[in-house]
Amino acid sequence: MTISLDRETSQPTVTQLGGRIGARIDGVRLGPDLGEETVAAIRAALLQHKVIFFRGQNHLDDDGQIAFAEQLGTLTTAHPTVNTGSARVLSLAANKGMAANSWHTDVTFVDRVPAISVLRGVAIPAYGGTTNWANTVTAYESLPEPLKALVDGLWAVHTNDYDYAASAEEGDAVNYDKDNVFRRQEFTRIAFKTEHPVVRVHPETGERSLVLGHFVKNFVGLNTAESHALFQLLQNRVTKLENTIRWTWTEGDVAVWDNRATQHYAVADFDTQYREVRRITVAGDVPVSIDGRHSRVIEGDAGAFSSLDELIS
Repeated sequence: MTISLDRETSQPTVTQLGGRIGARIDGVRLGPDLGEETVAAIRAALLQHKVIFFRGQNHLDDDGQIAFAEQLGTLTTAHPTVNTGSARVLSLAANKGMAANSWHTDVTFVDRVPAISVLRGVAIPAYGGTTNWANTVTAYESLPEPLKALVDGLWAVHTNDYDYAASAEEGDAVNYDKDNVFRRQEFTRIAFKTEHPVVRVHPETGERSLVLGHFVKNFVGLNTAESHALFQLLQNRVTKLENTIRWTWTEGDVAVWDNRATQHYAVADFDTQYREVRRITVAGDVPVSIDGRHSRVIEGDAGAFSSLDELIS
């Protein structure tokens, strides 16, 4: 697959990196005014491969990253609850552990789940700090028919008020210190709770994908033990290694993923080195189930994060 640029002499190319997910795009200098043809081709690659990577974008600053992301759609604010000092840019910085070191789809605790995330590597440790992505479309497609029959009509409650320590794998609890307590307090300062279909229909491709990840509290109609068992069963399908890709960052890398069709996991294996990435988020719509029902808000108003009116206009 080749992307042609009408204002560049080079011929950017898309190189597939995995059988189910991931591609690298070379020859594109990200920023404003890429041109309709180039943006359309980038979007097509994103919808096909679910996450795409650009190396060598060291020229980008926050404004340039925003200008690129705006060509993919209307932007959200930086985050529904977390403030890192910018209206649009969420800075994710750490020198030990990360609250995001578990599988998740961004911000599923609100009704208007973000469509696309644009993440830029600002400070990358000498080792560790990789990020993994999983394809939630192929995870659904590979389910045996009895499991599809179960999940097609199933709904789940997602919330931002969950126990980070309990969700960490054994051995990671050491990272749950006073800094992480503060992060949790900020993350949960506004309570959000939303019912989403476990299987949503992608608004652009029509594909069916699993809506899961660590913001799931329980499945509607199931008790805690049943919810936990079923969640692990389905999550194991999503994160099967053949369904994932792992990216080793260098400074200036940009990753763009379809948040409606993926989960991701930032690996906290960089000891006490400093790591910083910055995220811009493109607004998405309210998920729709196979039978045409929309996600339902139980608690919280996400209007300040993303306006559904702007998406319609």
